[in-house]
Amino acid sequence: YAPTRCAAVQTSVEQSILPPCHHHEAVHDPQLVPCTCPLFSCPWEGHLEVVVSHLRQTHRINILQGAEIVFLATDMHLPAPTDWIIMHSCLGHQFLLVLRKQEKYEGHPQFFATMMLIGTPTQADNFTYRLELNRNQRRLKWEATPRSVLECVDSVISDGDCLVLNTSLAQLFSDNGSLAIGIAITTSKVHNAEDKM
Repeated sequence: YAPTRCAAVQTSVEQSILPPCHHHEAVHDPQLVPCTCPLFSCPWEGHLEVVVSHLRQTHRINILQGAEIVFLATDMHLPAPTDWIIMHSCLGHQFLLVLRKQEKYEGHPQFFATMMLIGTPTQADNFTYRLELNRNQRRLKWEATPRSVLECVDSVISDGDCLVLNTSLAQLFSDNGSLAIGIAITTSKVHNAEDKM
């Protein structure tokens, strides 16, 4: 797309109400992202470079720093649907952890955990994330490529491309209603091999 693609089709009314290209981009720009915070019904839309500031300023989402962190989700007993989210900053990028409790089948709540890169799908392919639960001499790991926030969290969950725990398994790893999730982000082996060439 040319950066000035909508200038020729703007009317004078549009120009007096909206900044140049804003109305046209809101309809056609594939890089325009809706609010990625599942905790709120937020009508906000914006470009990738302002998603992090929107989440921090509007929704007060915390950012944890470092390649390896532990996220503690409390009050696991809350009824479905419930979401826990945190931003994770490492390797020069920001990621969004979403842990969702919802009923996939009536009366049977499940927990779904995924990491999403606040970036494009091409950028997301350069990373691998690992989620790890570790308690009472038991360890459970999930490792995958993050999805981009340009995709919807709901589609990631419906695709099953995430860590899925039934209630009994979540209780096995929880401590007094809290679930500690170890998170590690690395660059993918394919990306590392290309860098060396």
